Amino acid sequence: MTDRPPERRAPWPEPPDLLPDEGGGTLLKTRSDDDRDPSSQDAHLQVDFVQQVVEAVRREDAAEAADLVDGLALPDLADLFEVLPPSDRRQLAALAGDNLDPAVLPELDGQVFTDVVRQVPATLVAEAVRQLDSDDAIAVIEELDEDVQNQVLRRLAAADRVVIEEGLAYPEESAGRIMQRDLVAVPQFWTVGQTIDYLRAENPSLPDDFYEIIVTDPFHRPVGAIALSRVMRNERRVKIGDIMTRDPHLIDVMADQEDVAYQFNKYHLISAAVIDQSRRLVGVITVDDIVHVVEQEAQEDILALAGVSEGGVNESIVTMTRSRFTWLLVNLGTAVLASAVIGRFEATIQQLVALAVLMPIVASMGGNAGTQTMTVAVRALATKELSAANALRIVNKELLVGLINGALLAGVIGGVAWAWFGDPLLAGVLAAAMVINLAVAGLSGILVPMTLSRLGIDPAVSSTVFVTTITDVIGFLAFLGLAALVLL
Repeated sequence: MTDRPPERRAPWPEPPDLLPDEGGGTLLKTRSDDDRDPSSQDAHLQVDFVQQVVEAVRREDAAEAADLVDGLALPDLADLFEVLPPSDRRQLAALAGDNLDPAVLPELDGQVFTDVVRQVPATLVAEAVRQLDSDDAIAVIEELDEDVQNQVLRRLAAADRVVIEEGLAYPEESAGRIMQRDLVAVPQFWTVGQTIDYLRAENPSLPDDFYEIIVTDPFHRPVGAIALSRVMRNERRVKIGDIMTRDPHLIDVMADQEDVAYQFNKYHLISAAVIDQSRRLVGVITVDDIVHVVEQEAQEDILALAGVSEGGVNESIVTMTRSRFTWLLVNLGTAVLASAVIGRFEATIQQLVALAVLMPIVASMGGNAGTQTMTVAVRALATKELSAANALRIVNKELLVGLINGALLAGVIGGVAWAWFGDPLLAGVLAAAMVINLAVAGLSGILVPMTLSRLGIDPAVSSTVFVTTITDVIGFLAFLGLAALVLL
Protein backbone atom coordinates (compact mmCIF):
# COMPACT_ATOMS: atom_id res chain seq x y z
CA MET A 1 0.00 0.00 0.00
CA THR A 2 3.03 2.24 -0.21
CA ASP A 3 2.83 5.13 -2.67
CA ARG A 4 6.56 5.81 -2.50
CA PRO A 5 9.66 4.04 -1.22
CA PRO A 6 10.12 4.79 2.48
CA GLU A 7 13.01 7.05 3.32
CA ARG A 8 15.87 5.66 5.35
CA ARG A 9 16.47 7.88 8.29
CA ALA A 10 17.81 7.85 11.81
CA PRO A 11 15.41 7.19 14.67
CA TRP A 12 15.05 10.95 14.68
CA PRO A 13 17.08 13.70 13.00
CA GLU A 14 20.74 13.79 13.99
CA PRO A 15 21.54 16.88 16.07
CA PRO A 16 24.36 19.17 15.01
CA ASP A 17 27.80 17.86 15.91
CA LEU A 18 28.59 20.91 18.00
CA LEU A 19 26.30 23.37 19.71
CA PRO A 20 28.34 26.43 20.75
CA ASP A 21 27.65 27.91 24.15
CA GLU A 22 28.15 31.46 25.15
CA GLY A 23 31.69 30.79 26.34
CA GLY A 24 32.84 29.39 23.02
CA GLY A 25 32.76 25.77 24.22
CA THR A 26 30.19 23.11 23.39
CA LEU A 27 27.02 22.04 25.11
CA LEU A 28 26.89 18.65 23.41
CA LYS A 29 29.72 16.31 22.67
CA THR A 30 29.21 14.00 19.71
CA ARG A 31 29.18 10.33 20.70
CA SER A 32 32.05 8.68 18.84
CA ASP A 33 32.15 5.10 17.63
CA ASP A 34 34.89 4.43 20.16
CA ASP A 35 32.41 5.00 22.99
CA ARG A 36 30.59 1.78 22.09
CA ASP A 37 31.85 -1.75 22.16
CA PRO A 38 31.96 -2.78 18.48
CA SER A 39 32.47 -6.41 19.42
CA SER A 40 29.08 -6.65 21.10
CA GLN A 41 25.88 -7.01 19.12
CA ASP A 42 24.02 -5.92 22.25
CA ALA A 43 26.00 -2.76 22.94
CA HIS A 44 22.72 -0.83 22.96
CA LEU A 45 21.60 -2.95 25.93
CA GLN A 46 24.72 -2.50 28.05
CA VAL A 47 24.04 -0.95 31.43
CA ASP A 48 26.27 2.10 30.87
CA PHE A 49 24.62 3.00 27.57
CA VAL A 50 21.08 2.51 28.86
CA GLN A 51 21.91 4.63 31.91
CA GLN A 52 23.17 7.46 29.69
CA VAL A 53 19.91 7.40 27.75
CA VAL A 54 17.89 7.40 30.97
CA GLU A 55 19.82 10.39 32.33
CA ALA A 56 19.33 12.35 29.10
CA VAL A 57 15.62 11.54 29.09
CA ARG A 58 15.16 12.60 32.70
CA ARG A 59 16.91 15.90 31.94
CA GLU A 60 14.52 16.24 28.96
CA ASP A 61 17.56 16.73 26.74
CA ALA A 62 16.19 15.73 23.35
CA ALA A 63 19.41 16.57 21.52
CA GLU A 64 21.60 14.33 23.69
CA ALA A 65 19.04 11.52 23.63
CA ALA A 66 18.94 11.70 19.84
CA ASP A 67 22.73 11.74 19.69
CA LEU A 68 22.95 8.63 21.87
CA VAL A 69 20.55 6.54 19.80
CA ASP A 70 21.65 7.87 16.42
CA GLY A 71 22.83 4.98 14.28
CA LEU A 72 20.84 2.29 16.08
CA ALA A 73 19.07 -0.08 13.74
CA LEU A 74 15.31 -0.08 14.17
CA PRO A 75 15.22 -3.48 15.94
CA ASP A 76 17.94 -2.23 18.31
CA LEU A 77 15.96 0.94 19.04
CA ALA A 78 12.96 -1.28 19.78
CA ASP A 79 15.13 -3.31 22.18
CA LEU A 80 16.11 -0.09 23.93
CA PHE A 81 12.47 0.89 24.37
CA GLU A 82 11.85 -2.59 25.82
CA VAL A 83 14.47 -2.31 28.57
CA LEU A 84 13.75 1.28 29.61
CA PRO A 85 11.56 1.83 32.68
CA PRO A 86 7.97 2.65 31.58
CA SER A 87 8.15 6.33 32.55
CA ASP A 88 11.48 6.82 30.74
CA ARG A 89 10.19 4.89 27.73
CA ARG A 90 7.21 7.21 27.44
CA GLN A 91 9.38 10.29 27.96
CA LEU A 92 11.84 9.20 25.26
CA ALA A 93 8.97 8.76 22.80
CA ALA A 94 7.55 12.15 23.79
CA LEU A 95 10.94 13.85 23.27
CA ALA A 96 11.19 12.31 19.81
CA GLY A 97 7.64 13.32 18.87
CA ASP A 98 7.13 13.77 15.12
CA ASN A 99 10.80 12.94 14.51
CA LEU A 100 10.57 9.33 15.67
CA ASP A 101 11.04 7.01 12.70
CA PRO A 102 7.56 5.50 12.20
CA ALA A 103 9.13 2.26 10.93
CA VAL A 104 10.09 1.41 14.52
CA LEU A 105 6.45 0.90 15.53
CA PRO A 106 6.02 -2.60 13.99
CA GLU A 107 9.11 -3.68 15.94
CA LEU A 108 7.36 -3.00 19.27
CA ASP A 109 5.01 -5.38 21.05
CA GLY A 110 2.40 -5.32 23.77
CA GLN A 111 2.68 -2.75 26.51
CA VAL A 112 5.84 -1.21 25.02
CA PHE A 113 3.97 -0.45 21.79
CA THR A 114 1.09 1.07 23.76
CA ASP A 115 3.43 3.24 25.84
CA VAL A 116 5.20 4.61 22.76
CA VAL A 117 2.12 5.16 20.60
CA ARG A 118 0.35 7.12 23.33
CA GLN A 119 3.20 9.65 23.33
CA VAL A 120 3.50 10.28 19.60
CA PRO A 121 1.06 12.18 17.36
CA ALA A 122 -1.53 10.30 15.34
CA THR A 123 0.08 11.82 12.24
CA LEU A 124 3.24 9.82 12.94
CA VAL A 125 1.28 6.57 13.23
CA ALA A 126 -0.56 7.41 10.01
CA GLU A 127 2.80 8.00 8.34
CA ALA A 128 3.97 4.59 9.53
CA VAL A 129 0.84 2.97 8.12
CA ARG A 130 1.38 4.66 4.75
CA GLN A 131 5.00 3.48 4.55
CA LEU A 132 4.47 -0.10 5.68
CA ASP A 133 3.34 -3.12 3.71
CA SER A 134 -0.37 -3.72 4.18
CA ASP A 135 0.10 -6.70 6.54
CA ASP A 136 2.46 -4.74 8.81
CA ALA A 137 0.16 -1.71 8.67
CA ILE A 138 -2.79 -3.81 9.83
CA ALA A 139 -0.64 -5.28 12.62
CA VAL A 140 0.06 -1.74 13.84
CA ILE A 141 -3.54 -0.56 13.56
CA GLU A 142 -5.03 -3.56 15.38
CA GLU A 143 -2.87 -2.84 18.44
CA LEU A 144 -4.25 0.70 18.82
CA ASP A 145 -7.08 1.79 21.08
CA GLU A 146 -10.32 2.36 19.17
CA ASP A 147 -10.19 6.15 19.44
CA VAL A 148 -6.58 6.26 18.20
CA GLN A 149 -7.51 3.85 15.40
CA ASN A 150 -10.20 6.26 14.23
CA GLN A 151 -7.81 9.22 14.37
CA VAL A 152 -5.22 7.38 12.29
CA LEU A 153 -7.73 6.05 9.75
CA ARG A 154 -9.10 9.56 9.19
CA ARG A 155 -5.61 10.70 8.19
CA LEU A 156 -5.19 8.00 5.54
CA ALA A 157 -6.10 8.24 1.89
CA ALA A 158 -9.40 6.59 1.04
CA ALA A 159 -7.75 3.69 -0.80
CA ASP A 160 -5.39 2.94 2.10
CA ARG A 161 -8.24 3.19 4.59
CA VAL A 162 -10.32 0.66 2.65
CA VAL A 163 -7.40 -1.80 2.61
CA ILE A 164 -6.92 -1.48 6.37
CA GLU A 165 -10.62 -1.84 7.16
CA GLU A 166 -10.92 -4.90 4.92
CA GLY A 167 -7.96 -6.49 6.69
CA LEU A 168 -9.39 -5.80 10.13
CA ALA A 169 -12.66 -7.45 9.06
CA TYR A 170 -10.95 -10.85 8.89
CA PRO A 171 -10.63 -12.94 12.08
CA GLU A 172 -7.52 -12.50 14.18
CA GLU A 173 -4.70 -14.94 13.35
CA SER A 174 -6.28 -15.74 9.98
CA ALA A 175 -4.56 -15.65 6.60
CA GLY A 176 -6.55 -12.52 5.80
CA ARG A 177 -4.83 -10.65 8.65
CA ILE A 178 -1.26 -11.54 7.69
CA MET A 179 -1.49 -11.43 3.89
CA GLN A 180 -0.12 -8.56 1.83
CA ARG A 181 -2.48 -6.74 -0.49
CA ASP A 182 0.40 -5.31 -2.52
CA LEU A 183 1.30 -8.02 -5.02
CA VAL A 184 2.31 -8.68 -8.61
CA ALA A 185 -0.29 -10.47 -10.74
CA VAL A 186 -0.37 -10.68 -14.52
CA PRO A 187 -2.72 -12.42 -17.00
CA GLN A 188 -1.51 -15.66 -18.51
CA PHE A 189 -1.70 -14.32 -22.08
CA TRP A 190 0.91 -11.62 -21.41
CA THR A 191 4.40 -12.04 -22.79
CA VAL A 192 7.63 -11.83 -20.84
CA GLY A 193 8.27 -8.45 -22.45
CA GLN A 194 4.92 -7.04 -21.34
CA THR A 195 5.53 -8.32 -17.82
CA ILE A 196 8.99 -6.76 -17.58
CA ASP A 197 7.70 -3.44 -18.90
CA TYR A 198 4.91 -3.55 -16.32
CA LEU A 199 7.37 -4.17 -13.51
CA ARG A 200 9.66 -1.36 -14.64
CA ALA A 201 6.88 1.20 -14.98
CA GLU A 202 6.12 3.65 -12.20
CA ASN A 203 3.37 1.76 -10.44
CA PRO A 204 2.67 2.64 -6.80
CA SER A 205 0.55 -0.49 -6.32
CA LEU A 206 3.54 -2.82 -6.78
CA PRO A 207 5.36 -4.01 -3.65
CA ASP A 208 8.95 -2.96 -3.04
CA ASP A 209 10.10 -6.59 -2.79
CA PHE A 210 8.58 -9.76 -4.22
CA TYR A 211 9.68 -13.29 -5.07
CA GLU A 212 7.10 -14.66 -7.44
CA ILE A 213 4.59 -13.36 -9.93
CA ILE A 214 1.06 -14.72 -9.69
CA VAL A 215 -0.61 -15.60 -12.98
CA THR A 216 -4.38 -15.16 -13.21
CA ASP A 217 -7.23 -16.00 -15.57
CA PRO A 218 -9.75 -13.41 -16.85
CA PHE A 219 -11.75 -13.79 -13.61
CA HIS A 220 -8.70 -12.87 -11.49
CA ARG A 221 -8.35 -16.43 -10.23
CA PRO A 222 -4.79 -17.75 -9.77
CA VAL A 223 -3.87 -20.39 -12.33
CA GLY A 224 -0.11 -20.39 -11.94
CA ALA A 225 2.99 -18.73 -10.56
CA ILE A 226 6.38 -17.90 -11.96
CA ALA A 227 9.64 -16.94 -10.28
CA LEU A 228 10.99 -13.53 -11.17
CA SER A 229 14.33 -15.08 -12.13
CA ARG A 230 12.59 -17.29 -14.70
CA VAL A 231 10.91 -14.28 -16.26
CA MET A 232 14.24 -12.52 -16.65
CA ARG A 233 15.87 -15.57 -18.30
CA ASN A 234 13.28 -15.94 -21.08
CA GLU A 235 12.92 -14.02 -24.32
CA ARG A 236 10.45 -11.13 -24.46
CA ARG A 237 8.16 -12.84 -26.96
CA VAL A 238 7.53 -15.92 -24.74
CA LYS A 239 4.07 -16.07 -23.18
CA ILE A 240 3.84 -16.21 -19.41
CA GLY A 241 1.27 -19.02 -19.62
CA ASP A 242 3.81 -21.23 -21.39
CA ILE A 243 6.51 -20.99 -18.72
CA MET A 244 4.51 -20.63 -15.51
CA THR A 245 4.19 -23.33 -12.87
CA ARG A 246 0.62 -24.55 -13.05
CA ASP A 247 -1.67 -25.42 -10.13
CA PRO A 248 -0.01 -23.16 -7.57
CA HIS A 249 -0.47 -23.76 -3.86
CA LEU A 250 -3.38 -21.59 -2.72
CA ILE A 251 -4.29 -20.42 0.78
CA ASP A 252 -7.87 -19.82 1.91
CA VAL A 253 -8.27 -16.31 3.27
CA MET A 254 -9.99 -17.68 6.40
CA ALA A 255 -7.32 -20.31 7.15
CA ASP A 256 -5.67 -20.17 10.57
CA GLN A 257 -2.18 -18.70 10.44
CA GLU A 258 -0.75 -21.77 12.19
CA ASP A 259 -2.11 -23.97 9.38
CA VAL A 260 -0.62 -21.56 6.84
CA ALA A 261 2.78 -21.87 8.52
CA TYR A 262 2.46 -25.66 8.41
CA GLN A 263 1.75 -25.57 4.67
CA PHE A 264 4.73 -23.30 4.01
CA ASN A 265 6.98 -25.70 5.91
CA LYS A 266 5.55 -28.86 4.35
CA TYR A 267 5.59 -27.66 0.73
CA HIS A 268 8.72 -25.47 1.01
CA LEU A 269 6.89 -22.39 -0.20
CA ILE A 270 8.47 -18.99 -0.77
CA SER A 271 5.13 -17.29 -1.31
CA ALA A 272 1.53 -18.34 -1.84
CA ALA A 273 -1.55 -16.68 -3.28
CA VAL A 274 -4.52 -16.11 -0.96
CA ILE A 275 -8.02 -16.62 -2.35
CA ASP A 276 -11.56 -15.90 -1.18
CA GLN A 277 -14.60 -18.18 -1.36
CA SER A 278 -14.95 -17.44 -5.09
CA ARG A 279 -11.30 -18.46 -5.61
CA ARG A 280 -10.46 -14.91 -6.60
CA LEU A 281 -7.02 -13.56 -5.73
CA VAL A 282 -7.14 -11.24 -2.70
CA GLY A 283 -3.55 -11.22 -1.45
CA VAL A 284 -0.25 -13.00 -1.05
CA ILE A 285 1.66 -14.41 1.91
CA THR A 286 5.46 -14.54 1.78
CA VAL A 287 7.95 -16.54 3.78
CA ASP A 288 9.02 -13.50 5.82
CA ASP A 289 5.42 -13.17 7.02
CA ILE A 290 5.52 -16.82 8.09
CA VAL A 291 8.75 -16.39 10.04
CA HIS A 292 6.91 -13.94 12.30
CA VAL A 293 3.93 -16.31 12.60
CA VAL A 294 6.15 -19.25 13.58
CA GLU A 295 7.84 -17.15 16.26
CA GLN A 296 4.49 -15.88 17.56
CA GLU A 297 2.89 -19.34 17.68
CA ALA A 298 5.94 -20.85 19.37
CA GLN A 299 5.87 -18.15 22.05
CA GLU A 300 2.16 -18.68 22.60
CA ASP A 301 2.58 -22.46 23.00
CA ILE A 302 5.49 -22.11 25.43
CA LEU A 303 3.58 -19.61 27.55
CA ALA A 304 0.42 -21.71 27.39
CA LEU A 305 2.24 -24.82 28.60
CA ALA A 306 3.29 -22.81 31.64
CA GLY A 307 -0.20 -21.41 32.19
CA VAL A 308 0.88 -17.86 31.35
CA SER A 309 -0.83 -15.57 28.84
CA GLU A 310 1.03 -13.55 26.25
CA GLY A 311 2.36 -10.22 27.44
CA GLY A 312 5.83 -10.54 28.86
CA VAL A 313 7.75 -8.68 31.51
CA ASN A 314 6.64 -5.23 30.36
CA GLU A 315 2.97 -5.72 31.22
CA SER A 316 1.55 -4.00 34.28
CA ILE A 317 1.47 -5.79 37.64
CA VAL A 318 -2.33 -5.97 37.52
CA THR A 319 -2.34 -7.50 34.04
CA MET A 320 0.35 -10.05 34.90
CA THR A 321 -1.39 -10.98 38.14
CA ARG A 322 -4.77 -11.44 36.47
CA SER A 323 -3.37 -13.55 33.62
CA ARG A 324 -1.59 -15.94 35.98
CA PHE A 325 -4.16 -16.13 38.74
CA THR A 326 -6.68 -18.14 36.72
CA TRP A 327 -4.31 -21.03 36.07
CA LEU A 328 -2.92 -20.88 39.58
CA LEU A 329 -6.49 -21.20 40.87
CA VAL A 330 -7.07 -24.23 38.64
CA ASN A 331 -3.82 -25.78 39.87
CA LEU A 332 -4.93 -25.11 43.44
CA GLY A 333 -8.08 -27.10 42.75
CA THR A 334 -6.10 -30.04 41.38
CA ALA A 335 -3.77 -29.91 44.38
CA VAL A 336 -6.80 -30.13 46.67
CA LEU A 337 -7.97 -33.18 44.71
CA ALA A 338 -4.57 -34.86 45.16
CA SER A 339 -4.65 -34.01 48.87
CA ALA A 340 -8.10 -35.58 49.13
CA VAL A 341 -6.67 -38.81 47.74
CA ILE A 342 -3.92 -38.72 50.35
CA GLY A 343 -6.54 -38.07 53.03
CA ARG A 344 -8.21 -41.36 52.20
CA PHE A 345 -5.05 -43.11 53.39
CA GLU A 346 -4.51 -41.07 56.54
CA ALA A 347 -4.56 -44.14 58.79
CA THR A 348 -2.06 -45.94 56.57
CA ILE A 349 0.35 -43.00 56.68
CA GLN A 350 0.04 -42.72 60.47
CA GLN A 351 1.07 -46.36 60.88
CA LEU A 352 4.03 -46.08 58.51
CA VAL A 353 5.62 -42.63 58.50
CA ALA A 354 8.09 -43.61 55.77
CA LEU A 355 5.23 -43.41 53.27
CA ALA A 356 4.99 -39.65 53.81
CA VAL A 357 8.71 -39.33 53.07
CA LEU A 358 8.53 -41.30 49.81
CA MET A 359 5.18 -40.07 48.41
CA PRO A 360 6.58 -36.94 46.69
CA ILE A 361 9.05 -39.08 44.72
CA VAL A 362 6.32 -41.04 42.96
CA ALA A 363 4.20 -37.97 42.16
CA SER A 364 7.17 -35.88 41.03
CA MET A 365 8.55 -38.51 38.66
CA GLY A 366 5.11 -39.13 37.18
CA GLY A 367 4.56 -35.43 36.62
CA ASN A 368 7.93 -34.99 34.91
CA ALA A 369 7.44 -38.02 32.68
CA GLY A 370 3.93 -36.90 31.75
CA THR A 371 5.14 -33.40 30.90
CA GLN A 372 7.87 -34.82 28.65
CA THR A 373 5.38 -36.92 26.70
CA MET A 374 2.81 -34.12 26.60
CA THR A 375 5.32 -31.62 25.18
CA VAL A 376 6.29 -34.02 22.40
CA ALA A 377 2.61 -34.75 21.68
CA VAL A 378 1.63 -31.08 21.50
CA ARG A 379 4.44 -30.41 19.04
CA ALA A 380 3.55 -33.49 16.99
CA LEU A 381 -0.08 -32.38 16.77
CA ALA A 382 0.98 -28.90 15.65
CA THR A 383 3.26 -30.27 12.92
CA LYS A 384 0.73 -32.97 11.87
CA GLU A 385 3.21 -35.72 12.77
CA LEU A 386 0.53 -37.16 15.06
CA SER A 387 -2.86 -37.90 13.52
CA ALA A 388 -5.62 -40.49 13.59
CA ALA A 389 -3.68 -42.55 11.05
CA ASN A 390 -0.76 -43.26 13.38
CA ALA A 391 -2.30 -42.53 16.80
CA LEU A 392 -2.50 -46.16 17.98
CA ARG A 393 1.13 -46.84 17.10
CA ILE A 394 2.31 -43.68 18.90
CA VAL A 395 0.19 -44.43 21.98
CA ASN A 396 1.62 -47.96 22.20
CA LYS A 397 5.13 -46.58 21.80
CA GLU A 398 4.66 -44.03 24.60
CA LEU A 399 3.20 -46.72 26.87
CA LEU A 400 6.22 -48.94 26.22
CA VAL A 401 8.62 -46.05 26.86
CA GLY A 402 6.83 -45.32 30.14
CA LEU A 403 7.04 -48.95 31.22
CA ILE A 404 10.74 -49.22 30.38
CA ASN A 405 11.65 -45.97 32.12
CA GLY A 406 9.45 -46.96 35.04
CA ALA A 407 11.22 -50.31 35.38
CA LEU A 408 14.67 -48.73 35.21
CA LEU A 409 13.83 -46.01 37.73
CA ALA A 410 12.03 -48.55 39.92
CA GLY A 411 15.26 -50.49 40.24
CA VAL A 412 17.14 -47.36 41.23
CA ILE A 413 14.63 -45.96 43.73
CA GLY A 414 13.83 -49.42 45.11
CA GLY A 415 17.49 -49.93 45.95
CA VAL A 416 17.72 -46.49 47.53
CA ALA A 417 14.60 -47.10 49.66
CA TRP A 418 15.85 -50.53 50.78
CA ALA A 419 19.20 -49.07 51.83
CA TRP A 420 17.50 -46.10 53.47
CA PHE A 421 14.77 -47.84 55.47
CA GLY A 422 16.01 -51.42 55.46
CA ASP A 423 12.57 -52.70 54.40
CA PRO A 424 12.46 -54.78 51.17
CA LEU A 425 8.65 -54.79 51.06
CA LEU A 426 8.53 -50.99 51.25
CA ALA A 427 11.14 -50.81 48.50
CA GLY A 428 9.06 -53.19 46.38
CA VAL A 429 5.89 -51.14 46.87
CA LEU A 430 7.72 -47.96 45.87
CA ALA A 431 9.20 -49.65 42.80
CA ALA A 432 5.81 -51.03 41.69
CA ALA A 433 4.15 -47.64 42.16
CA MET A 434 6.91 -46.05 40.07
CA VAL A 435 6.30 -48.45 37.17
CA ILE A 436 2.53 -47.90 37.33
CA ASN A 437 2.75 -44.10 37.50
CA LEU A 438 5.27 -43.74 34.68
CA ALA A 439 3.15 -45.99 32.45
CA VAL A 440 0.11 -43.83 33.26
CA ALA A 441 2.21 -40.71 32.65
CA GLY A 442 3.11 -41.93 29.18
CA LEU A 443 -0.52 -42.70 28.35
CA SER A 444 -1.95 -39.48 29.76
CA GLY A 445 0.80 -37.39 28.19
CA ILE A 446 -0.24 -38.59 24.73
CA LEU A 447 -3.98 -39.18 25.17
CA VAL A 448 -4.85 -35.89 26.88
CA PRO A 449 -3.50 -33.63 24.07
CA MET A 450 -5.07 -35.88 21.44
CA THR A 451 -8.46 -35.77 23.17
CA LEU A 452 -8.37 -32.01 23.62
CA SER A 453 -7.38 -31.54 19.98
CA ARG A 454 -10.27 -33.76 18.86
CA LEU A 455 -12.64 -31.62 20.96
CA GLY A 456 -11.37 -28.45 19.29
CA ILE A 457 -9.49 -27.24 22.38
CA ASP A 458 -5.90 -26.03 22.05
CA PRO A 459 -3.87 -28.81 23.72
CA ALA A 460 -1.02 -26.42 24.49
CA VAL A 461 -3.31 -24.39 26.73
CA SER A 462 -5.09 -27.08 28.73
CA SER A 463 -2.98 -30.24 28.70
CA THR A 464 -0.64 -29.46 31.58
CA VAL A 465 -3.27 -29.23 34.30
CA PHE A 466 -4.94 -32.49 33.26
CA VAL A 467 -1.72 -34.47 32.91
CA THR A 468 -0.28 -33.36 36.25
CA THR A 469 -3.57 -34.06 37.99
CA ILE A 470 -3.75 -37.58 36.57
CA THR A 471 -0.15 -38.42 37.47
CA ASP A 472 -0.50 -37.02 40.99
CA VAL A 473 -3.74 -38.86 41.72
CA ILE A 474 -2.65 -42.17 40.18
CA GLY A 475 0.77 -41.93 41.79
CA PHE A 476 -0.65 -41.44 45.26
CA LEU A 477 -3.33 -44.10 44.73
CA ALA A 478 -0.83 -46.65 43.47
CA PHE A 479 1.74 -46.05 46.19
CA LEU A 480 -0.59 -45.71 49.17
CA GLY A 481 -2.99 -48.38 47.93
CA LEU A 482 -0.21 -50.94 47.46
CA ALA A 483 1.23 -49.98 50.84
CA ALA A 484 -2.14 -50.58 52.52
CA LEU A 485 -2.42 -54.00 50.87
CA VAL A 486 1.14 -55.23 51.32
CA LEU A 487 2.61 -53.53 54.36
CA LEU A 488 -0.33 -53.40 56.79
